[in-house]
Amino acid sequence: MSTDSKDDLVFKALANGLRRQMLDAMQQEPQTTGMLCERFSNLDRCTVMQHLKVLEQAELVLVRREGRERWNHLNALPIQAIHDRWISQYAGHAMSILSTLQQDLDR
Repeated sequence: MSTDSKDDLVFKALANGLRRQMLDAMQQEPQTTGMLCERFSNLDRCTVMQHLKVLEQAELVLVRREGRERWNHLNALPIQAIHDRWISQYAGHAMSILSTLQQDLDR
């Protein structure tokens, strides 16, 4: 799969606020699917699983099965790759513009 295709999957996964909340829930420690269903009790289990599937396809969630439990682990590497490829480049450009503006204002 090309880097652009992987990036598209990550952007698609992060575009949904509920999926971002799920990632936040996994930030401190892995969560079982049951734990996530309890946390997002307004959703049925099938909907939680569909969101987890999108996160897993984007490689934002790594799954480990332990008996009957499915443990979902946050994988922040794809987010770091997005940051390195997109955000840091544009932030650097924005900072140079602000620096030039500050220098102009100081004169």
